[in-house]
Amino acid sequence: MGSIVNPAVEFGLRAIGIWPGSPRAMLCRICWTVSLGLAQTFQFRYIIACIETNNFPDLVDSVSTTLPYSLLCLKLIILWLNQRLFNDILTSMLRDWRNCDSIALNMRIMMNKTNVSHRCSMLIIGIYAMAVVVYSSVIIELNNMDTNAETSEKELFLKMKFPFVHEFSPIYEIVMFVQFIQLLSNASVIGMLNALIMTLILHVSGQIDIVCRGLFELFSGKREYKSWKNATGAVIRKHQDLIAFSDNIEKLFSYIALLQFLTNTLVICCIAFAILTRSRIRLIAEVFLFYIAITLEAFIFCFAGEYLSNKQIDRKYSLRSFWYDAKPNESRVLLIIMLRSQKRLTLTIGKFNDLSLQVFGDTLKASASYVSVLLTMS
Repeated sequence: MGSIVNPAVEFGLRAIGIWPGSPRAMLCRICWTVSLGLAQTFQFRYIIACIETNNFPDLVDSVSTTLPYSLLCLKLIILWLNQRLFNDILTSMLRDWRNCDSIALNMRIMMNKTNVSHRCSMLIIGIYAMAVVVYSSVIIELNNMDTNAETSEKELFLKMKFPFVHEFSPIYEIVMFVQFIQLLSNASVIGMLNALIMTLILHVSGQIDIVCRGLFELFSGKREYKSWKNATGAVIRKHQDLIAFSDNIEKLFSYIALLQFLTNTLVICCIAFAILTRSRIRLIAEVFLFYIAITLEAFIFCFAGEYLSNKQIDRKYSLRSFWYDAKPNESRVLLIIMLRSQKRLTLTIGKFNDLSLQVFGDTLKASASYVSVLLTMS
């Protein structure tokens, strides 16, 4: 399976304890549960303190860093609860690759999709890691530039309220180091999950291209099977496997997408508010890169849904052309595929709405309208 999934994505899946056959899966899950549980406890304590002291700017700022942690917790819970479904998805991918071994052109199609997914995976994970490094370095530099750092409260990477005093050395350095490691690991896992959805969608895209190629060869007479019955059976089975694989992806990521857009709308709104209200250029630069990373997360899901829908349209056009060119007795074979193709392959937001670039635009518009409300409240 390592060849069909980027090594960085595989490492991340092993780290969160969902990769099939991972020897320390339960230990990894316990570590993530304890780590995120403690972080969320201290973050929500800070939010409650901001509400009690009527500190609205810090409240908005803390919400923007707390919600991504909450979303990651919910994502991991959904993946852990759907371990068997995730195993079925990886098994289907492995079966598709094995079926391509004997056909050079099909293997070339899948290799092209895999190369693209590997590049996208490294780019996505790299952007999230870079956002953490820039964010952390800006906080450290601002703390060093503060001439009253010995008397005033130093800023942490994540706004938390601890049950102990952390402002003095070496407790402060230890807390900062732990927060940096947690920030980097959490951001990498978020990027890994976004890269995973792109890998799965590109795999579906490659299988659609293979089905279209099989239909072309079926009705052009240049088919790999000598028997017409075997050739048509192979195409129909491939099409059915493709639909089942797409349905499994939808089941796994549908409610993750719903939670994604509920939280991302609020987070984008809070970050935009921070950009408009902060005066120091370094702080604005730090928050702006964080804004890009959060916006990218919503864009990836919408792009995946849009890309899958467009591939569906391409296949329908191919079916129509085959229908007109086929002989009367051969055109009956297309009836099964055409009937099954009426069900669109797409990703949805909790079964309510299809993921598309239009949804992404609506999310940005909604966030912008909420920013004006926050500015009025402040």
